[in-house]
Amino acid sequence: MHERVTATQPWTEAAGGRIVALDRARTFITLSVVLYHSAINYTYFGQGGDRMHWLGFDLVALFNDSYFMSCMFFISGLFVPASLARRGASDYLGRRALRLGVPYLVSILVIMPIAYYRYYVAEDPFTTVWWRMISEGPWPSGSAWFLGVLLIFDLLVTLLWTLSPRAIAALGRWAGGLLRAPVLGFLIFLVIANAVYLPPHLGFGDGLWFMPGHFPLPLQASRALLYPAFFAAGIAIGAAGLRNGPLATDGSLVRRWAVWFALSYGCYAMILLLAYAHHNWIADFDSPPLWWRAAYGSAVASFCASMAFGVPTFFLRWAKAPLALMDRMQPSAYGIYLLHFLPLLWLQYLVFDPAWPAAVKFAIVLVGTLSVSWGAAALLRRIPWVARVV
Repeated sequence: MHERVTATQPWTEAAGGRIVALDRARTFITLSVVLYHSAINYTYFGQGGDRMHWLGFDLVALFNDSYFMSCMFFISGLFVPASLARRGASDYLGRRALRLGVPYLVSILVIMPIAYYRYYVAEDPFTTVWWRMISEGPWPSGSAWFLGVLLIFDLLVTLLWTLSPRAIAALGRWAGGLLRAPVLGFLIFLVIANAVYLPPHLGFGDGLWFMPGHFPLPLQASRALLYPAFFAAGIAIGAAGLRNGPLATDGSLVRRWAVWFALSYGCYAMILLLAYAHHNWIADFDSPPLWWRAAYGSAVASFCASMAFGVPTFFLRWAKAPLALMDRMQPSAYGIYLLHFLPLLWLQYLVFDPAWPAAVKFAIVLVGTLSVSWGAAALLRRIPWVARVV
């Protein structure tokens, strides 16, 4: 029987202890990020900088790049209502500034300059390169851009909470309809995803990034509305309750996890078909026709929506499955995300010259990056004040 969603009760439930399945989902996304960054240097059609390539890495990179950041914003939004209700606006925002703002500053001022120094190591001393990055640019943010954008989203939702406390509760009541009609709810989410992605995608393309001067806070123009929409969708579902709401482990949304994955892989197949058509059937590669750009954009938006439902519901459905390695990694997952660019770029540099197969280079980079960043994160977490942040 459907339980009526109230303004506070589901949030209190969500605050009462960690949900292991959602921790696993976040860890999975972190692994997807590391996998993507390890593979992209060895792609044919992506941003591969190495002379050794394999088409399979294009499939890996395209799959991950098409969905993981929108899914990360969606999962991040799930926990916002409970945290706001438990801590209040000022405490919540202060903790988010500590957990997101401090790592963001450390990343752009320390981690990323050291990581990207591999491109300048033969030219100038590190201090010269560091100052040029800070004062003139380009000033790369690597994966840290997500922290800055998420902190801005948290600031905005805290402002909304302060000015209109009932707005999030209203979102929760709307999302509670997923308990009764998950397919209809997904279709609405699908329409929203397409509506917020297609206009910027068609207007700007996927290559344009918004950048405030040379300050390292980039945002891909085509996804400038997609990310806040997915964050808001996560907030709505979180406001309906994480334990007894739409994401209840015995609920209809979770029971349909295979449906969401089937839809996502169908959308990915459409992305591949359109990419194949782009490379083989379209005369002007640099200016594909409007129908192709619209079809490709719709396939990407639909893939994002399907995976946003698919990833958390999969881990919730199989919450009792033994995933010992992932569970051991989970406490360090955030640290892995923050640190992985440093070993990643230097390992790519170290294996650049040898004429080894792309698969060998990728394996060295992936295993080395994951091992070093995981070990470093685990060691740093032994320092009490660092453990409070990461």
